[in-house]
Amino acid sequence: MKNFSDINKTAWNKKVPLHVASDFYDMPSFLAGKNSLNKIELDLLGDVKGKSILHLQCHFGQDSISLSRMGAKVTGVDFSDVAITKAKELSSSMQVDTKFICADIFDLPDQLFEQFDIVFSSYGTIGWFPDINKWAMLVTHYLKPGGRFIFAEFHPVVWMYDNDFTDITYSYFNGEPIEENLTGTYAAKEDAIATNTITWNHGLAEVIQALLSQGLQLCQCNEYNYSPYDCLSGMEEFEKRKYRIAKWANKIPLVYALAAEKKTL
Repeated sequence: MKNFSDINKTAWNKKVPLHVASDFYDMPSFLAGKNSLNKIELDLLGDVKGKSILHLQCHFGQDSISLSRMGAKVTGVDFSDVAITKAKELSSSMQVDTKFICADIFDLPDQLFEQFDIVFSSYGTIGWFPDINKWAMLVTHYLKPGGRFIFAEFHPVVWMYDNDFTDITYSYFNGEPIEENLTGTYAAKEDAIATNTITWNHGLAEVIQALLSQGLQLCQCNEYNYSPYDCLSGMEEFEKRKYRIAKWANKIPLVYALAAEKKTL
């Protein structure tokens, strides 16, 4: 699996133009001032005015720019050169001082040498990595003492099922890589785009233990029986910006979020 990053980067580069044009990302509203962040992560982030934030896996920059518009000093990172080019274009056209870096996050220490008040990552990020401990080390590396890691992610229960949520197909636990050939994307489900991806599942305990093993102190961990995005098969909106898989209603978790703090020296 040495080339998994290249395979996934190719997939994400293909997705960017579709996502920018999609109703899912609603660029007209964003350009008009809409904050792209959700209540789940906003509640954990709190007041970010004047804070330095490292946003890992920022895609084409909507959340990074939203954080900047909230008064934070933000650096967004993504391995997709197409995404980062668009992010830089957006920040320039909107006259927002958000810094963007194109890099595999594990190569980031060769380019970025500061530490941050907050490291932030959200929704569909950790499944692209086989080694969650390496990821946790990177998070800790970039946090100032006393700094906070804010993380929102789809619940690992979701990734056990096939894409139509009819059968349990994959293990809850990290094991063999999951190779998929997919058509369409979560933001453009009916499009004919074809992509190859390689991902890994990471259970909740695996993630939390990786962060604890790096000396982070868990402050909050919340689970939600809804998603803020209509991005999975068979979803319905039961409240504004809250979606569930219709046939299961509120019976399974769809998202979790946590806050962890790097202890002061």
